[in-house]
Amino acid sequence: MAHQDKHTTAHAESAHNNGAHSQDHGNVKTYLIGFVLSVILTLLPFWMVMEGDFSKVTTLWGIVVFAIVQIWVHLKYFLHLNFVTEDGRASTISFLFSALIIFMVVGLSIWIIYESNAMMMY
Repeated sequence: MAHQDKHTTAHAESAHNNGAHSQDHGNVKTYLIGFVLSVILTLLPFWMVMEGDFSKVTTLWGIVVFAIVQIWVHLKYFLHLNFVTEDGRASTISFLFSALIIFMVVGLSIWIIYESNAMMMY
């Protein structure tokens, strides 16, 4: 009887974990919301540039703001990064650390190449 209780408990925990796991990966609704938001956040800056009624500074800031919002949409709806759960928090921190390292490697490489070029020109 004790063996059957352990099996039932293990099965219930497994079902609970699978349910939580599938929620982390989203569903059609969340992917559709992310897709629609991405399309809107792409079309608005495109419209700002094509319309030409905005100043260059306003257009540039609009593009930057929409790009940052679109990055957030991709991270939330497609990569499912969040701070709500412990796993989500760990995934988000890992992603941000990786992005920082990549940014530093690329940024410092460009800086070194630029400075080397500047030294060779004079």
